Amino acid sequence: MNNFRSQTGFTLIEIIIVIVITGIIGSMVSVFLAKPVQQYMDVSRRAMLTDIADTALQRLTRDIRSAVPNSVRVANAAGLNTYLEYLPTRDGGRYRAVQNCTASCTGNTLTFGVADGVFDIIGQSINFVAGDYIVVGSTQSDGNLPYDTSASGVLRAYTGAAGAQTTVNMTNTSLPTSAELSSQRFDVVDGAQQAVSYACITLGTNSSGDGTGKLMRYWKYGFYTAQQVPPITAQAVVPGNLTAVQSAMLADKLSACSIEYNISNQRYGLVSFSLTLTSNNESVSIYHEIHVNNSP
Repeated sequence: MNNFRSQTGFTLIEIIIVIVITGIIGSMVSVFLAKPVQQYMDVSRRAMLTDIADTALQRLTRDIRSAVPNSVRVANAAGLNTYLEYLPTRDGGRYRAVQNCTASCTGNTLTFGVADGVFDIIGQSINFVAGDYIVVGSTQSDGNLPYDTSASGVLRAYTGAAGAQTTVNMTNTSLPTSAELSSQRFDVVDGAQQAVSYACITLGTNSSGDGTGKLMRYWKYGFYTAQQVPPITAQAVVPGNLTAVQSAMLADKLSACSIEYNISNQRYGLVSFSLTLTSNNESVSIYHEIHVNNSP
């Protein structure tokens, strides 16, 4: 007799039933997992937008707190873009106002109202770099005085040697008598940066729901008594200087931006930044205030 082994397996119907059941279970699982996954993506997107804004605002805060007193100024262009400008300080000190007459009268004093381009530093020496500028007695809260190199302004080019110096040599132009203060302070403006502007440009959203705006930082474009909006276009009137202008993007995906400058009194000011960043139709808004010390 022939021995037959029994053979077993799955029928086509059984396989179809398993596929259907697996599909039903998969659909149920996806329903439960969809919201947590979407929530994770939303949280990651918000964290990214917040990190972009926070990094930019930290840089803004560090820069503005080191600004020359009364050099911060804000301008709006056609209600669309907002610009903030300031002069960055690299160092500072006190000038000699009275000669040392212990034995015999010595020392270079700074005299106001007449041409005077040399004065002694009271205290420690300052490391100067070729191209630096000096600001003495910036008192006007409109922000124009420290950008003015004329006899009515308080900005002067440093003309002395580079390195540690105890005497300041600057453009021999008369400083206004209003710049003579009891604090005897002067500030050194970084010649490698010159004036600096922060600009919110191309604000809005695109068809993908992403912000199209950028927060830009412009520097090394010179000094202008009237604020330039934006500073990069101002170089067309300064032949040969356009290539010196430098810029960097601090934040992107901006859909809205607002910069305000409040001067509560002569000594203090408050810069308020409001940034809205948008990605995939989801927005994060951040409000930040920066204290400005305007005591020259």
